[in-house]
Amino acid sequence: MSFPSIVDLVRKRAGHSSAHGHSAETHNPVQIDIAIYVLIVADFMAGMIGSSFTLYSLQLDFLTLQVSQALPFMLIPLCGSLGVALSGGYPLRYSSHIIRPLFRASLGAAFGLGSLIVFLEMTTGTADTLTSGLFLTWGLITSLHLAFLLIFNRLFNARRFLQKIVLIGATPHAQRLIAQNATDGNYEILGVFDDRSGTRGHVESPFPERDLPLLGRIDDLLNWPDLPEIDQIVITVTSKATERIKILIERLRVLPQQVILLIDLDSYSPEAADMVTLSHSPAAYVSGRPADLRQRMLKRATDIILSLVFIIIFAPVILACALLIKLEDGGPVFFRQKRHGFRNEIIRVWKLRSMRPDPAAEQKMTEQTQANDPRVTRIGRFIRRTSLDELPQLFNVLFGDMSLVGPRPHAIGMTAEAKLVNEIVMEYAHRHRVRPGITGWAQINGSRGPVHSEEDLRERVRLDIEYLNSASFLFDMYILLMTAPALLGDSQKVR
Repeated sequence: MSFPSIVDLVRKRAGHSSAHGHSAETHNPVQIDIAIYVLIVADFMAGMIGSSFTLYSLQLDFLTLQVSQALPFMLIPLCGSLGVALSGGYPLRYSSHIIRPLFRASLGAAFGLGSLIVFLEMTTGTADTLTSGLFLTWGLITSLHLAFLLIFNRLFNARRFLQKIVLIGATPHAQRLIAQNATDGNYEILGVFDDRSGTRGHVESPFPERDLPLLGRIDDLLNWPDLPEIDQIVITVTSKATERIKILIERLRVLPQQVILLIDLDSYSPEAADMVTLSHSPAAYVSGRPADLRQRMLKRATDIILSLVFIIIFAPVILACALLIKLEDGGPVFFRQKRHGFRNEIIRVWKLRSMRPDPAAEQKMTEQTQANDPRVTRIGRFIRRTSLDELPQLFNVLFGDMSLVGPRPHAIGMTAEAKLVNEIVMEYAHRHRVRPGITGWAQINGSRGPVHSEEDLRERVRLDIEYLNSASFLFDMYILLMTAPALLGDSQKVR
């Protein structure tokens, strides 16, 4: 059984499945599942330590053993992790009493490893040779779970695993959700926005200490400085108000966050929506998609590994370009511009400086590049034409601000035909549902550099959304492989 399938088993045993088709997202599902992966790997490593200890004590060389002799040592890590998974020992929920989940983990490990002993004794009669390694594995797994539970509960108390959400509509639905959340504490609800409320104030709940701030109207949400921190936006307007819901969805779909509608199943049945539950209430995704943990983890691992490899390979090139930039005019080597990143968060994107120093351009877009732009330096023309100026963004990838593949990050205040880009294309913000990339589907299809016309912008957004709808590991690898031929085969594009 692979690690992903063990995680699936853990989630099912913890009740993270929904009759409507998707798992109910209580606490932040990505963070919780990452914690599960870490613990499973730790348990597996404990089993490998137990196997290695047994091999050392028996003075055996694993590489010289026959397959039948090596198999028991290979089964120790798997049996330990699988036993814990079957017993429900991987904690997914907060518990102030750690004895019960610790007992489940310890008993599960004992069951898995004990089953291996019984199997070996019945088949080969060699179980006694593995006893010390099995006991060591059991002790390490129990100790790991004790430490993990203590850390997990402490982080939970610090509200690190909670989904941050805001509610749309000061309605009875909202009050019920607030009341339910006051009981189970599954979400961190930061406030309520409502167009029908003229003033700010509080939304009352049955628990006075849980009253929530009424933060304003929908326009206030769209301009809210804390919006990038929000995981989900929940519409609590009754499903019977179909016209109002349509208007709300149209206004909110420009945001990169998931938008979820609490629904009355008797009166509303969205045909194309993904069904979920939210604090025991039926709900539907009306914008955005549920997070795919495996894809996100694989993408992040690929980003870290390949960015490190590329940094090592291109370090001499970066240093040589930096020296030439410094020798040309003595100005700064790097250009660090504010751009929109994941969930519209502002990030600093690093580039080798290819234009004359301009501190104002680091804060926002002042003017897009033109053909034969006089601001571009001599060395700048070369590094822009070859895209060598983008190489420092490998550090953005390594530190998590960007990805190797994704929609290119655009500068703050970017315009096309004197209009802000988000005013031209309603779906523009959907580009920010993932981390921006050094390269992307749009770039290898000719949409690179500045966008001066509305038509160019619409084409780029179309390609970016096409990528989002088809994103996968193999698709990313294809884009990476096609990036160099696409750049070298198009010398006419303005850069």
